[in-house]
Amino acid sequence: MTQAVAEESLEVQALGTAAGARRRRYLAVAVGWLGFFAVWYASARIVGAEVRLPSPARVGREMGEILTGRTISLSFIPPSISLEPVGGAVFWENFWASILRVFAGFGTGVLIGTPLGFVMGRSTYWKNFLQSPVVVAGSIPGLTYAVMAFVVFGISFWGPVWAVGLISMPYVALNVAEGVAGVDRGLVNMSRAYGRSGGQVFRHVLVPTVTPFIFAGVRLSFSLAWKVGQLTEVFGASRGIGFQIRRNFQLFNMPAVLAWVLLFIAFMLVLERLILVRLERRLFRWRQWEREE
Repeated sequence: MTQAVAEESLEVQALGTAAGARRRRYLAVAVGWLGFFAVWYASARIVGAEVRLPSPARVGREMGEILTGRTISLSFIPPSISLEPVGGAVFWENFWASILRVFAGFGTGVLIGTPLGFVMGRSTYWKNFLQSPVVVAGSIPGLTYAVMAFVVFGISFWGPVWAVGLISMPYVALNVAEGVAGVDRGLVNMSRAYGRSGGQVFRHVLVPTVTPFIFAGVRLSFSLAWKVGQLTEVFGASRGIGFQIRRNFQLFNMPAVLAWVLLFIAFMLVLERLILVRLERRLFRWRQWEREE
């Protein structure tokens, strides 16, 4: 009886500690965002020119107008620059154009980088042959890929796709190669000694070992992919978030420039935090030792 009460007390204490840590984490995130907006507001006040650095409220109103297509009137915010109406349909048209390019290019990079990584991890010859070009490809700045895409493809759908694929592929390939090279050879030999087929070894030994490396490469390359995608659209696209950024910059409409940037950043943060992070936790929930550490 006493042992049961002690165990229950420890369980309640552990739950309270976890809840307290979660509250502190949420509080830290909230304080960080409040600090960011406070610095932004103070900087806008110091600059004193909405055309150069608009206030958070001004940009927020612009974001609302872009999303809804309606003019939002707030007495404490000066009227925004509006040379032509921007409706919700315009937002979704440009938004989905950017998303399609980013995911098409990112998917291409993953499809090419994953088998390259497997080959590099399994064969010393192919590692020596491919590693240097892959590392060089990953070291090239995203701006270079954006300019090259504009020169090669002009204003088209394929320029951003090509640039995103090239910036994504090296990180996926190198991470997969490290994962394959780190497979426990003793575990592979033991599986074969017990008569397991090549497919079973691949499924139950190789894939669980390499999957964390693949996921790490995917998250890293995706964080670069959408940035390069928008940068490429600034140079060579007739639709998309990057195109709207360039267009409004040419019109000296800085509230709209920042509004388009923040809308896309907000979507990517939601995608990463609500989908990629949860997917990672679900896929690797069996790794109890990692959570304990």
